[in-house]
Amino acid sequence: MRLCFLVEEHYRHDGMPNEVIGQLTAWGHRVDVVRPGGSLLRMSEAVDTGAHDAWVLKTVSGGPGLILLEAAAAAGMTTVNDARSIRGVRDKALAAAIGRGRGLPLPTTYAVACPELLREVPAAEYPLVVKPADGSSGRAVRLVSSPEQLETMLPLLAGEGMLIAQPYVPNSGTDIKVYGVGGELFATERCSPLHPDPSVRERRVPLSAEVAAIAAQVGAVYGLDLYGVDVLLGPDGPVVVDVNDFPSFRQVPDAAARVARAVLDLARRGGPAQPPAASPQPAAAAAAVPVPVPAPTPAALPFPTLPVSIPAQASARAGESI
Repeated sequence: MRLCFLVEEHYRHDGMPNEVIGQLTAWGHRVDVVRPGGSLLRMSEAVDTGAHDAWVLKTVSGGPGLILLEAAAAAGMTTVNDARSIRGVRDKALAAAIGRGRGLPLPTTYAVACPELLREVPAAEYPLVVKPADGSSGRAVRLVSSPEQLETMLPLLAGEGMLIAQPYVPNSGTDIKVYGVGGELFATERCSPLHPDPSVRERRVPLSAEVAAIAAQVGAVYGLDLYGVDVLLGPDGPVVVDVNDFPSFRQVPDAAARVARAVLDLARRGGPAQPPAASPQPAAAAAAVPVPVPAPTPAALPFPTLPVSIPAQASARAGESI
């Protein structure tokens, strides 16, 4: 198969997706790597229909890669994840509206175009968690304890674009991160960005039936095949506080091979997979290794592609991205 990976500069040396690309090439597949943030793109000819079996996106929120992925989808190409699904979770205000409307346990969410409008949030909703609607990797996530503190924090919030605010969910200081890949779910526990504690190391934990059911529902609601879900165990039960497309898959056993198999499966089927089963424990790894498929005759791309070269440090840094 021939695949096109859209990889932002931010992820140039990360284990995800470099180790996935390395696994795919080791299996005999052709992978073209495009750095959308560092290339002159001829958008009028950006998608060569039929040149690739699937397009895969690993970029930061707000990066230009999603535009290319959407162009590929508009031309009828298979994309991983579905381009519309990615847009639906990268905009956190939109994700909140979609999720609440489909019954997911998300907090009440306010969206504002400028920080001063947060003054209109009722005092009863404090403390608030405020973050950019297009944020990622915990960027600019702030806990605002009161309307008075909001006034002092307004200058810090300026320039962040669209913001969302949600009532703080009391918790133990750790998040449950659930990864969905290839029809399986894997759970880890890690320190919350609002309660940084260097002594808390991310570790794999058992996945309860309740959280597994919510994580599986997230995949179905947003139409995602490869994703991560941040869950807080609040006083009233699990609460979904964030959803990511193509996350780091930290602590997932054989993550690169699992993600590579999922990408190939989606490319072969030409469409989304079924959402992961809500199993309380991760299923065993698939034993079969995909049979290498000869790559089609290369076709010229209207933007620079990079030779597949996995940096030496990629293995050591596997899964560092969030």
